[in-house]
Amino acid sequence: MATRMWMPLAIVGASLLLAGTAAAVEEKLNVEYSADQVIEAEEVAMKSRVFHTPTKERREMSQGGQNMIIIMRHDKKVSWTVMPEEHIYMEAAMKPSADKDKTDMSAYKIEQTPVGQEMLNGVNMNKSKIIMTHSSGSKMGGFMWTTKEGIMAKIDAIAVEKGSKDRFKMEQTNIKVGKQPADLFELPRGVEKMDMGGMGMDMMKDMMGR
Repeated sequence: MATRMWMPLAIVGASLLLAGTAAAVEEKLNVEYSADQVIEAEEVAMKSRVFHTPTKERREMSQGGQNMIIIMRHDKKVSWTVMPEEHIYMEAAMKPSADKDKTDMSAYKIEQTPVGQEMLNGVNMNKSKIIMTHSSGSKMGGFMWTTKEGIMAKIDAIAVEKGSKDRFKMEQTNIKVGKQPADLFELPRGVEKMDMGGMGMDMMKDMMGR
């Protein structure tokens, strides 16, 4: 099982970092929407379907023929990673860690500077320069495009840490603003909790901290 879950956990790490960035930018955004999303980070690339509310988010993705669902419940301070074909899920508390790892957005200072408007996939977007500085001294900087509602449609940035540079991108297309069904953000029926003794999340944090 651990071997099969290595790549999904890499995707979880990239997804949580980009989701955290979006959440920090969209902090006061009070809209619900769905979208197709592509994330590229280091050697990881993933397509997913996203369903978003101000307090909940669901991501549906597939890697190597294995489907996975990530449900983030900010209202309950918990996230679930579900493997539907195997009828199992992992649970993790969503709270700031003592060591302020790279997925903890409270450890970042975010500077956002508007630079004008630009067409993206046929839609007029607001473009901004964004700089994120972590408490450890590492930085991420680049450009971000948002819809008129304030939804992050794209971010293209470079992370700089200890002299190394890593590029990461996220883009959302087919954005549909509207009420999302409540049952999307609940655990599917028939799945059992898998206790990995923290191994899964430790693996993810190690990958994101490199």
